[in-house]
Amino acid sequence: MYIRYIGHSCFSLEGSKKVLIDPMPAEAAEIAADLVLVTHGHGDHLGITVDLKKPTVAIHELAQYLSRKGVPATGMNLGGTWVSDGVKVTMVPALHSSSVTENDVELYMGTAAGLVVEMDGIVVYHAGDTALFSDMKLIHELYHPDVALLPVGDHYTMGPAEAMIAAEWVGAPLVIPMHYNTFPAIAQDLTEFKHAIEATTSMRVDVVNPGDGVEVSPQQ
Repeated sequence: MYIRYIGHSCFSLEGSKKVLIDPMPAEAAEIAADLVLVTHGHGDHLGITVDLKKPTVAIHELAQYLSRKGVPATGMNLGGTWVSDGVKVTMVPALHSSSVTENDVELYMGTAAGLVVEMDGIVVYHAGDTALFSDMKLIHELYHPDVALLPVGDHYTMGPAEAMIAAEWVGAPLVIPMHYNTFPAIAQDLTEFKHAIEATTSMRVDVVNPGDGVEVSPQQ
């Protein structure tokens, strides 16, 4: 699997299928996605989902909203698993809010979520926007992720200090930080984050630039 970082919290998981998660920024439109996954309704994650009109999986309330916009959306909820064409998606908790703004009105879009995606023998945990929470230990015990995509920007999510703990609890061999340096409130220098994790654990941290990616093989 090739994991391409589009920017902010947007990734493309490219293997037997192309799975696009949280399609913002606009460069996400360049990915010929088979499936779109959305963690929650905020504009910096919902992004161009409506314009893409691709098969989309999201939490129930958000999926209902997308369906009304003409998106072929499948709704699910925390703890549920959806399987199609070799892609397995499990929706797990995230501590965050979720809404869509229309006509200056905030519309509730259900709870925010994280996602565990399994494809081609690789398990990827996309934490979505979240604070640190101790049940991340269960994500390790239940799903054994190969890769953890973790927000580190602070202010709206956990920051680097909390994300270091999250990385330890999730226990994925590869950590890729996200949701940082997109705007001033979430600016971060991740030098210490990378050094601290790699100096004290067997995990690797790849600080991936937007547009670049990393190849991941199944664990032996």
